[in-house]
Amino acid sequence: MTVKTDHRHLYLQVIEQLKRDIASGVFKEKEKLPSEFELAKIMGVSRATLREALRLLEEEHYIVRRHGVGTFVNPRPLFTAGIEELASVSDMIRQVGMTPGTNFISSSEELATEEDMERFGCNPDERVMTIKRVRTADGEPVVYCIDTFPSRYVGEEFLKQEDESIFEAIERTGNLRITQAVAQIEPVGYDEEASPILECEPETALLMLRQSHYAEGEEVILYSRNYFKGDKFNFHVLRKRL
Repeated sequence: MTVKTDHRHLYLQVIEQLKRDIASGVFKEKEKLPSEFELAKIMGVSRATLREALRLLEEEHYIVRRHGVGTFVNPRPLFTAGIEELASVSDMIRQVGMTPGTNFISSSEELATEEDMERFGCNPDERVMTIKRVRTADGEPVVYCIDTFPSRYVGEEFLKQEDESIFEAIERTGNLRITQAVAQIEPVGYDEEASPILECEPETALLMLRQSHYAEGEEVILYSRNYFKGDKFNFHVLRKRL
């Protein structure tokens, strides 16, 4: 596994070699790497060179260093999507050849709060529904979804069909069509509600995606908070020069 000298800086060669070793399974996901002393000796480089390579690999999320414990290989995300795409979780799961599923957690229906009235333009006597579900990939929980919307947008039969997409239910029962969403991504550490439901280990980070979904026009018809397992999902943004 010793790196070969070429025209590139030595630390870049170390980075490429470690990436190949991770990709080929020499070092497996969540596995602890050898100590810096041992790894530098194996690769035939100085510890200073190795430290620079590990620093950059940590920035790229290939590894994670835990103080006083060691350096571990980060699991690579299974699912990736552009944040500018309004794609369903089910579609992301199918694209990697896995089977999507849904575990229904709970539903509640209450009179609109002041926040709901401001967000959806509800009247005080309107009812708002909140649905909590877990999306799975081949049976493994990967996303915890909390969706809130005015009850008038779905039919009474919706709750009897727990696997139905909320998008589909809203569009099936009226003249509304969700055309866009405003999204915010927030990194979250251990969350008391979401992490246990997603069966996360204490060190597994979450990505929380807040989305306000709009129909044609300026009306918000669905507000979502989705907690994604940080080791399973990766989101990117396509940026264009103006």
